Amino acid sequence: MGLSKLTRFFAPAPHLERLPEEEVQKRYPRCRWAVLESTFLGYSFFYLVRNNLCIVSQDIEQALHYDKFMIGMITGITAITYGLGKFLMGAVSDRSNPRKFMAFGLLLTAVCNFLFGSASLYSVHLALWAMNGFFQGMGWPPCGRSIGHWFSVRERGVMFSVWNTSHNVGAGIAGVLAAQAAMVFGWRNAFYVPALLAIIGAIYLFFRLKDTPQSVGLPSIEEYKDDFTEEERLHGTHEKELSAKELFLDYTLKNKFIWLLAFANLFAYIVRYSMWDWGPLYLREVKGASLSDGGFAVMALNFGGIPSTILLGWLSDKVGGRRGMVTVLCLLPITLAFVGIILNPAGYLWVDMAMLAMIGFLIYPVINLITIMALDLTSKKAIGTAAGFIGLFGYLGRVLQAVVFGGMADHLSARYDSQTAWNAILWTIVGCGILAAVLLGFTWKLKPKA
Repeated sequence: MGLSKLTRFFAPAPHLERLPEEEVQKRYPRCRWAVLESTFLGYSFFYLVRNNLCIVSQDIEQALHYDKFMIGMITGITAITYGLGKFLMGAVSDRSNPRKFMAFGLLLTAVCNFLFGSASLYSVHLALWAMNGFFQGMGWPPCGRSIGHWFSVRERGVMFSVWNTSHNVGAGIAGVLAAQAAMVFGWRNAFYVPALLAIIGAIYLFFRLKDTPQSVGLPSIEEYKDDFTEEERLHGTHEKELSAKELFLDYTLKNKFIWLLAFANLFAYIVRYSMWDWGPLYLREVKGASLSDGGFAVMALNFGGIPSTILLGWLSDKVGGRRGMVTVLCLLPITLAFVGIILNPAGYLWVDMAMLAMIGFLIYPVINLITIMALDLTSKKAIGTAAGFIGLFGYLGRVLQAVVFGGMADHLSARYDSQTAWNAILWTIVGCGILAAVLLGFTWKLKPKA
């Protein structure tokens, strides 16, 4: 498929003639539910073929004689390509039909998983997981575009937060699914089984997800909810399509708060992904956990964030959109939870699980609210680009923690014992949590633009 054909394939659906008002009132709620449901489940599928490597990293080490630095490099290169994919594909998704765009991305990442499970060479694994990371960048942007077009500014905090728990559901299930598949059938099936489910998810997305309200004969969400900003009401800019220059420069790179959120996201992602990428291995090496325990640890980390993401998103709406204040108040207890893991001796795995649940309970609202702040400061027509730019910095943070922590684990374990090496890593994570809180402190009084 040539570039021009691909562009036409992904082009936004054309606007249909507006339906009668009675039909609008009937169809709008049903379509909004379909969009929320399909983006929620669809993005959960993306995590099945993304969060499976960390569960079987030790098994791959033993089977293929990889070391921790090699595993860290695979994780790190994926984070780089995912960040680039999210940024570049975010700009493409702002000008694409999310139904086709998201389904095609999920299909591609499923293929990468099938091939990864079949390979045994390090260079092939590195290349395939890098490609998987790039195609994963086709997941979040179309969801952001869809939610931005179907839900109004006054609903943004709570509705984005409800949708954002798809991260937790998908990642939590991915951990257990990969662990059980590996235990019963071998580590390669930690990639085969999720890939098969992802193909089913891609088919579902293609037939269930919708483009803009106008593509199905409905008015824009601003008209439907009478929720215009002052600029939109005066100049009618709520449906103005943006050029590539406007997307990248005017709405992203020239916005100083987008840069601030990007650097805060870098440190927040180090906190988020440190226990995600290394938690199961840490618990197995230091706390005596099993492979199954590692899978349930990932579930505890992710499921812990489900109620809090919704609750704190709703709260951020109720306090006038001061989402920066909420994020700072979340980050402080997170650092204490990491200290609790450091101080907790082996034999009390339930304490570690409780601390991981607390970290998940509070870190996911932080990541969610950083993204919502970006939407507050830009346009629904540029959300993919702005969120992609912030996400790029976040995944640079994931690269740093993957490569640096992998190197630290190998180097310090050779000179000291394993627990000393991991404690040094955990104290570094505490420092990153504090830096994120300091940066987000500058957004303490920030509210959505009027």
